[in-house]
Amino acid sequence: MPVPLAPYPTPPLPFTPPATGSESQLVCSGCRNLLLYPVGATSVCCAVCSSVTAVPPPGTEMAQLVCGGCHTLLMYIRGAASVQCSCCHTINLALEGNQVAHVSCGNCRMLLMYPYGARSVKCAVCQFITSIGASTSNIEQKLVT
Repeated sequence: MPVPLAPYPTPPLPFTPPATGSESQLVCSGCRNLLLYPVGATSVCCAVCSSVTAVPPPGTEMAQLVCGGCHTLLMYIRGAASVQCSCCHTINLALEGNQVAHVSCGNCRMLLMYPYGARSVKCAVCQFITSIGASTSNIEQKLVT
């Protein structure tokens, strides 16, 4: 006897930011889901994992980076020197745009980002170590502004 199939779930409605500015958003400290909360709240309880996440004080400028260990999007207070990922516990450098530079890997030509002023950078793809500034004829070095 054939088993009836369940219908496909209806897709979620697309996110539309609040028009009045009465809500804000942050990333849950437990499950990393995006949480919406009313402006003025001091903490938010996640409906998915029940973790309580503190809301940064009003006027605090936030920044984002992708974790180098697990590729999770991390939010942090702008100006922090490093950010520890709550998922894999990797400590990520939180560099501002004028503190990083780019160079092509000396082996596979992958574009690499490194802290400005470093003497070498190791490629995450092929593990080759590229010296910075050793040979400007084959290494393109560019300061990000």
